[in-house]
Amino acid sequence: MPNEYIKNLYRASLVFIGILSLFFVVKLLAEFRSYGMMGSSGANTITLSGHGEVTAVPDIANIYFTIRKDGKTAKEAQDAVALVEKASLDFLKNNSVAEKDIKTSNASFNPKYKYAYETELMMPCNEYGCPPRPGENVISGYGAYESITVKVRNTDDVGKIMQGLGGLGVSDLNGPNFAIDNEDALQAEARKKAIEDARTKAESLAKDLGVRLGRISNFSENGNYPIMYGKAMMDSVVSSAPAPAVIPKGENTISSDVTITYEIR
Repeated sequence: MPNEYIKNLYRASLVFIGILSLFFVVKLLAEFRSYGMMGSSGANTITLSGHGEVTAVPDIANIYFTIRKDGKTAKEAQDAVALVEKASLDFLKNNSVAEKDIKTSNASFNPKYKYAYETELMMPCNEYGCPPRPGENVISGYGAYESITVKVRNTDDVGKIMQGLGGLGVSDLNGPNFAIDNEDALQAEARKKAIEDARTKAESLAKDLGVRLGRISNFSENGNYPIMYGKAMMDSVVSSAPAPAVIPKGENTISSDVTITYEIR
């Protein structure tokens, strides 16, 4: 009798193990089929967008100025530009602007022309009017200019620096353009917030639909453009009112917008 009981128990165990194995095989095949669909055109997906942004106080200010001078010769025009350039560079150096933060973006000189009439060949006027006076374009002098970009790291000094440059004979003075020197970390933080925003929306939608999120099949990002608040822009400061000694710099906002496609099961 005990031997018969043990045999029955053994047979029942084998049947149970067989049924359990079959269950796991069927489930495993279903999972493989599901994963095989991922990334294919036949996979079911949901697509959500997310937005993230971070704000920070600007830590640099970019200003731009141009020096324009005319002369009878190219050398005379260039020497006049060089004179104002030296005064400007000395002023910037005395206000703790590093040489590496001053860059010449463009420099050139060009001849200036005027139309010279040949008066001795002037034809007399008649009842139909006066004929064109013959002549030609001749060089009347030269114009030279140089454009310079300055990065001011002590943003509290930008107003004082613009005032000083305005009194040194520069022709155009523009800015300041407040910015953040290293935006990479802020962009990464904004992107992380945007991804979390999209994931939260996807999880909520999946719950409402009664499905489960699978892996990400597509991702795209746009944006990452700094938005500036409280930015002071003063074009042609030289010809208008002088820049104030203190210029409010406000905050910059770095944003990221992402679109994520999840496969669902």
